[in-house]
This record gives sequence, structure tokens and C-alpha cells, in this order.
Amino acid sequence: MTTNAMRNRPRHEASPAMKLLGGALTCFLLLSTAGASFARDAEQVTPERARANFARPIVLGPDDVRAFANAPSGFRDVRAGVAQGQVVELAYESGVTGTRRRAQVYLPAGYSADRKYPVLYLLHGIGGNQDEWRGYVRAHAILDNLIADGKAAPMIVVMPNGRALPDDRSPPQERVFTPENAAGFARFERDLLEFLIPAVEAKYSAYADREHRAIAGLSMGGGQALNFGLGHPDAFGWVGAFSAAPNTRPPSELLPDPGAVRERFALLYLSCGNRDGLINVSQDLHVYLKRHGIPHVWNVDDHGHDGDSWANNLYHFAQRIFAERHELRDHRP
Repeated sequence: MTTNAMRNRPRHEASPAMKLLGGALTCFLLLSTAGASFARDAEQVTPERARANFARPIVLGPDDVRAFANAPSGFRDVRAGVAQGQVVELAYESGVTGTRRRAQVYLPAGYSADRKYPVLYLLHGIGGNQDEWRGYVRAHAILDNLIADGKAAPMIVVMPNGRALPDDRSPPQERVFTPENAAGFARFERDLLEFLIPAVEAKYSAYADREHRAIAGLSMGGGQALNFGLGHPDAFGWVGAFSAAPNTRPPSELLPDPGAVRERFALLYLSCGNRDGLINVSQDLHVYLKRHGIPHVWNVDDHGHDGDSWANNLYHFAQRIFAERHELRDHRP
């Protein structure tokens, strides 16, 4: 199971009193305020801050309710008689890490180079790697069953290692909540856009436009999905975040011009469990989106920060991506 990094509220500019502390300190504070939230938060990741985040009081509002029921029993089990897709390894050269990196790629049953497929990029949490979605959540079985039942479009699913470091192995427990580990997740933005996506589209029969490209993730990967997806609307048309972690940029930084993106994304999907101490991250974004009239799904289930929540929300999200807009409206709660 994965866990998460720490997120502070956005800092304010240094007050006059703080400026008296000296030029060096003032410069540091101003640079921290102006810098990217993700990089700022990475500097503050510690086990103590992570524990404090998970221990936050959970305060639920009137909107913090289910949009969907739990997925049916057995939805992520391998079913007899259902054609199974393949999970294969993709190796690609990264100019960010200077290494040959690896991703797991799900190819749907009947995959053929004679047709084009949409692509979902599915990101893991702070303690995980490219195997987390397959091994812990069983994403491949969820997709097999949905596609076989005609509930999801046949798609390629790329499950990369979102820790863009020369040594990208999952760290031991005592090094999960460290600035060094968290920084790799911020560096993955460039790795994804400049190296992984081109490698996927060169290797597989994939569409190469935003209308056929989605991004989603769990926990730290949910924060990445929001940061990268909303930050690059020309690259992704569908964005999902399940239990987004505190690496998520503040809403006003994610969407500084709400009117410009009001109808830009075919689907913006947020979810979290009502027993998850990190729910405030998603609540803040939901409130901001609602205030500015930006269409989105907000699903608050009865889980904690766990694989049951992530599996259920992948089940619902996968049915709603790569659909026509009129079909999507019919699916929204």
C-alpha cells in the first residue's frame, strides 16, 4: 500500500517584520513563495509532517457524498471466459534521469496494430512504482472486465515509474518521506511529456492527440495527475485524481484562469474516502471548481486511503473516459 507526502497551505509574501530578519532570509521566503508548489512541498516532506497530515480532523460538507455506488462484487477478479489483455514492459531513454527507464503497459485483449487506441497514463503513490496499479489495485483485471462487458473503450494503459530519479527503485520505509524521494515525482513532469509519451506513441498503435489521452493517479500520483494534466491542457483531455496527496498545487495555481478551461476538459474526476485524512486536498479543489462553474465529478466514498477506494474509482473513471461528450453528460451524477 502507498502513503503520501506533506502539503502546506500556500505561503504569503514576507511581512515587513520578517524582512528585518535579514536579506538572505527574506530572499529565501520570496523565492519559496514564487516557486512551484510541488518543488516547495518536496523540500518539506518528513515522516512527522506525513503523520500530521493523515491525522487531520475530517470535516465533511454537504457535497461530500457518493456520486456512485461501490463497484459490484468481483469487479477486480480475473473472470473465467473473459479475454485478458497483456501487461508488457516498455523501456525508454530518459533525458531527465540519464537512464533507461521502465513502464508497465496494458494492451487490451485483441490489441492490433491495424487500429488506433486511446491511452490512459496511470500514476502510483509515493512508496510505489510501476507495479503498484497492477499488483496492489489489479488494474488489468478491472480493465479486462469492463472492456469485455462493453462498459469501457478498449484502451492502452501506461503504468510508469513516477519517480524520475537515476535510482528510481521504491525506497525503504525510512526514506519514503524525504525531500529526495518527493523531488523525483516533480521531475517526472518533464520525463512524462518529453520522453515517455513519445516512446509510447512510437512503440504502440496509439492516438497522439489530447482527445485520446488521459491521466489519472492515486495519492501522490493523483497530485501529479492534477498538476500535469491541468497544467498541460494541450496534452490531456481527461484528468482523474483519486485521494490526491498534498503535492497537489493549490487550486488557484492549478487553474489561474478558470474561465479559460471551463469546457476545456472532457472529464475532470475527483475522489476521496470519507475516512481519509487527506480529503481536505480534494475538498479544496472541489470547492474552487464549483465556485467557478467548472464541470467535474466529485465522488466521496466510504473508504480510507486504500486500494479499495482506488480500485472503485478506477472502475468508474475508466467507464467515462474516451466517451463522446453527450454520452459523458449522461454518465455524470
